[in-house]
Amino acid sequence: MKVILADDSELVLERIKELVNRYKKIDIVGMYKNGIDALNGLKGLKPDLTIIDLNMPGLSGMEVLTEIRKVDTELKYIIFTFYASEIYRTKALKAGADHFFSKVDDVDKLVEVIEEMLSVENKKEKQIVY
Repeated sequence: MKVILADDSELVLERIKELVNRYKKIDIVGMYKNGIDALNGLKGLKPDLTIIDLNMPGLSGMEVLTEIRKVDTELKYIIFTFYASEIYRTKALKAGADHFFSKVDDVDKLVEVIEEMLSVENKKEKQIVY
């Protein structure tokens, strides 16, 4: 599974990178610190999953979501933010985010979603008949 990470905090990027690098079937194909670069990476690299911050320079995670959904409806999109109010959550889910998690409270939920995605991917691989 190809993954792009985007957050304006180097510390958070490294923490998420450590978290997803535990899984052998995940390949981080891009790490970005602003929304413009993240959007360009999403369009060019066509990952399976992005984990993105809500508040970033250039374009916000919501603006990136709005733009990428115009060209890619299959991408799994997770907003991982300190701004985890219900208002932002509702807007993000309506705009097409698959998940919206708090960096403070929902790290375990983020891990669960990643593991679920890998499980689904493994099942698809086993169904392929040679």
